[in-house]
Parts: sequence; C-alpha cells; structure tokens
Amino acid sequence: MSDRLPPYYFRIRENGAAVCRVDTENRQRRIELEEIAVVNVKNGNIRPHGDYELTEDDLGAINTWLTERRALLESRETDDILRAVDHLNLTAQWAQSKASADQLEAVTDTLLLAMHDLRSVLVRKKAERLGNQD
Repeated sequence: MSDRLPPYYFRIRENGAAVCRVDTENRQRRIELEEIAVVNVKNGNIRPHGDYELTEDDLGAINTWLTERRALLESRETDDILRAVDHLNLTAQWAQSKASADQLEAVTDTLLLAMHDLRSVLVRKKAERLGNQD
C-alpha cells in the first residue's frame, strides 16, 4: 500500500457508486470512510449523502471519476462483444466436432432464435448507417 491514500474512495454499485471521503487525520490514525454522496453513472445524477454539502473539490473528483468510469465501462462493453464473437466461433467448432445429438437438441432452437434476433438487429442497424451516409 502506498504512503498516501487518495482523498476519495468510490464503492462501486450496480448503477454507479457511493462516494466516500477518506480520512486518516484522527487520533487513532485509522482509515475512516465518510459517505458523502451517491453517483449514478447512467444519468450523471450526483446526490449528496444526508445533510452533507458537496464542495467544488468533491464535485471535481466525482466528475473526473464519472468520466473515467464511463470510458472504462464502454471499453469493457466492446471487449465483452468481441468475447461473444469468440464464443460463437468456439460454439460452431463444438457443434461441428464434439457435440452429441442430445447436446445439439438441447441448444439448437435457443441458439438459432438468438442468432436470428441478433442478425436482424445488426442488418437493420447496418442499413440505417448506410442510409445515413447518403
């Protein structure tokens, strides 16, 4: 652990984070986390905790974290999709070389419907993009 702790800690939640001020300036030299706000990544809403009034430094740190978090989540989303492509390729190889008839029977309809749905969305979106280029 480094000698100096950051002034804020963001406890990740499903749609954002609880923002805590890190305090080590107490008599016991313990690390204390004082919750000061809750931030929503999707809509950017920052809600102070209780009666706490956010300072400009607080808001600056929260907005910096929010920008970085959104970029991280966006890159993860793209990576997840590329992993899905890998899984589709592995699934094709499995179906061709290893799957038993019973295994194929168990997954074929579900896979075909999911792939049909995905293909329909991708084709429609591609047509929209091509239409917007004209």
